[in-house]
Amino acid sequence: MSGAPALALSGISKFYGSVQALRGADFVLAPGEVHALLGENGAGKSTLMHIAYGMTRPDGGTIRIRGRETVLRSPRDAQALGLGMVHQHFTSIGALTVAENIGLARGPRGGKTGRREDGMAGEVLSGLMEGLDPDAKVDGLSVALRQRLEIVKALGTGASILLLDEPSAVLAPSEVEELLALMRGFAEAGGSVALITHKLPEVFAAADRVTVLRHGVVTLTGSVAGQTEASLAEAMIGKGTGRREDGKTASREDGKAGGWDGSPVVRIGSIDIRAGELVGIAAVEGNGQRELLRAIAGLASMPGVSASAPVAFIPEDRTTEGLIPELSIAENVVLGSSEDPRWARGVWLDWRAARAYAEELIRSFGIVATGPDTPAATLSGGNQQKVVLARALSRRPRVLVAENPTRGLDIRATGEVHERLREAARAGMAVIVYSTDLDEVLELAERVLVIHQARVSEAPPGAGRRLVGDMMLGVARPR
Repeated sequence: MSGAPALALSGISKFYGSVQALRGADFVLAPGEVHALLGENGAGKSTLMHIAYGMTRPDGGTIRIRGRETVLRSPRDAQALGLGMVHQHFTSIGALTVAENIGLARGPRGGKTGRREDGMAGEVLSGLMEGLDPDAKVDGLSVALRQRLEIVKALGTGASILLLDEPSAVLAPSEVEELLALMRGFAEAGGSVALITHKLPEVFAAADRVTVLRHGVVTLTGSVAGQTEASLAEAMIGKGTGRREDGKTASREDGKAGGWDGSPVVRIGSIDIRAGELVGIAAVEGNGQRELLRAIAGLASMPGVSASAPVAFIPEDRTTEGLIPELSIAENVVLGSSEDPRWARGVWLDWRAARAYAEELIRSFGIVATGPDTPAATLSGGNQQKVVLARALSRRPRVLVAENPTRGLDIRATGEVHERLREAARAGMAVIVYSTDLDEVLELAERVLVIHQARVSEAPPGAGRRLVGDMMLGVARPR
């Protein structure tokens, strides 16, 4: 690496009360490179990038941008020095239009919002603007388009250094490929990209170098060349990933031995889903899967769709649909279950009982928190998802609907969620899982339903990635 680094973080430390999130971490981003940042949930990756973007003040260490030491007091300071960031969770304002959100991201130097921003966005990234109507309200966009808008906003500030926190988590495979190609092109044109990801194939597809954090300490840094998925996973979590090697759900016969009768509990047209089955949903964004999942969960109506109550729902956005971040773990566990006999006392709630139960869930699900009164907003993404999953399973549903349940989770947390879903199916629940990651659907599910243009069909038993992918695109029919 010749010349001054685009961004150099040296000896960065950060405390949150008695918890040390970063312990003298170093991260060096060179001009013209894509540098992947890996680590488990809670390892300190997002904290490190938030420090680089002026969102969080470090307790120790130095920040240098293009060789010059600086103190960043806000994201505006970082933007003025050419940094842009795409956050793990959406930051756009749903009530505003695409153009207005782009204008807000640019700040005062962007002038009024409107057609000027439209042209700017098209010049910055015309490919990503495809499908983004400048006059459309953001709350009406699909998840994939909202993520695309986040990237446009970051580039629209004129950034030459991009900090990307799980940018591909909600994108379809073809969209991921486009994003990785964009990052490579941006770097080849002289820009610099720091990429937080949990998807190891993305590291090998796009990154030049990689840094791994574990418990706030750098355990590996260097060229991607010579690394393997196994070596990176070991640097992240130590030996063993805790994941099942066979990637298969329990057989229906195993479930019947556990005591459930395999009766139909969900009907989608002529398709029945039985108790104890783990069924995957595969679809390209915008083909009706969101509406179908909510119809099964009883949150919307759809002709021909029914499910036996009770049904528990795990939404894909844990921070806006799954949790109220400002509330504690105990309060989020009680949310929507005020009549649960475990804490309901007539018109009153027994908060001591609710906190005790939340403490039990914290222990049994391995949630890293100081206690049941911990605000959900202070938890890592993986631990927030564990709270959502624990609450859903604690309601003892007959049907569990999970929408992108491992979005943004690391290898270990993903494996834990997968095993919880398998356990739920073995216990007799009908488990229905949708994921934008087709490989995850194929790994988890014993049956795969494919949605194309709101029509649901079932893939043949043992169907592989190519056939299911073609069915998602409408170019193949089940045999």
